[in-house]
Amino acid sequence: MMAGFGQGTRGHPRSRGRMWSRTGPDSATLGIIGTICAIAGFFVLPIILGPVAVVCGWLAMGRSWAGANRSLPALIAVVLGAIDTLLAVIALAGAATWGNGLL
Repeated sequence: MMAGFGQGTRGHPRSRGRMWSRTGPDSATLGIIGTICAIAGFFVLPIILGPVAVVCGWLAMGRSWAGANRSLPALIAVVLGAIDTLLAVIALAGAATWGNGLL
């Protein structure tokens, strides 16, 4: 009989090929990594660690500002990473001005 042919996922429509892969880091881990990068960015390589912290925090928040599932480390990572990046850009712009003893 062919009565059940092709209906293997009917009871579980998301069981095959429709869910995210579980091989990457979860949102809590990304939030903590982003927070560590943001704090370290105040001391070394802020132009690199700042955007890394923002991206990690943004991905940990689920790429959305809305919702109650925002974790505190993810929010801290985004805010401190943005501050790191802004200060690094201001420092680079200040180092490239004419009044820095070049002439």
